[in-house]
Amino acid sequence: MADDPVRGAVAGPDGALRCPWALSTPLYTDYHDTEWGRPVRDTVGLFERITLEAFQSGLSWLTILRKRPAFRAAFAGFDPAAVAAFDEPRVTTLLADAGIVRNRRKIEATIANARAVLALDDPLEDIVWSFAPSSPTAVPRTLAEVPAVTTESKALAKELRARGFVFLGPTTAYALMQACGLVDDHLADCVARGADARLPGKT
Repeated sequence: MADDPVRGAVAGPDGALRCPWALSTPLYTDYHDTEWGRPVRDTVGLFERITLEAFQSGLSWLTILRKRPAFRAAFAGFDPAAVAAFDEPRVTTLLADAGIVRNRRKIEATIANARAVLALDDPLEDIVWSFAPSSPTAVPRTLAEVPAVTTESKALAKELRARGFVFLGPTTAYALMQACGLVDDHLADCVARGADARLPGKT
């Protein structure tokens, strides 16, 4: 989601102000408007985001969004119980699947993380959301004011790793927090910040 860091919200084709990264493609715009920063509070949804954020490492998020339907098909709709049962022949099949990112370490990490989800003594959503900031965070006006890592994301990554999760560092943990609504990093003037009613077509 790289862009000019000093830029604030930018007007899109519909005239609404949005975070600059949301305007490069309609796929980004839709993800920005309907999903990024909205609360995700279910195990499957969080496991999917953890997986996709890990696969995104070193790649464009747009690549992951374009491949998302294929990821869902390849990883059994991100059902942790199903993914936890994947064996080496299944890994070999996934490595031949051009629809996803064919990276053995990331595929094996996804299976390990599914098994970690099943081993939890508390729901994944309870653990993740316990690291949401306890007080409102500063509202960013430009991309330069959006952090890549926070104290909370460091703590979340440490906790999940202690519980068996892999391929999950503080930066990935903060991207997860942004994507799943633990923090709202839409820029101050962005139409998607706060109330849905600000978005075009909403009432």
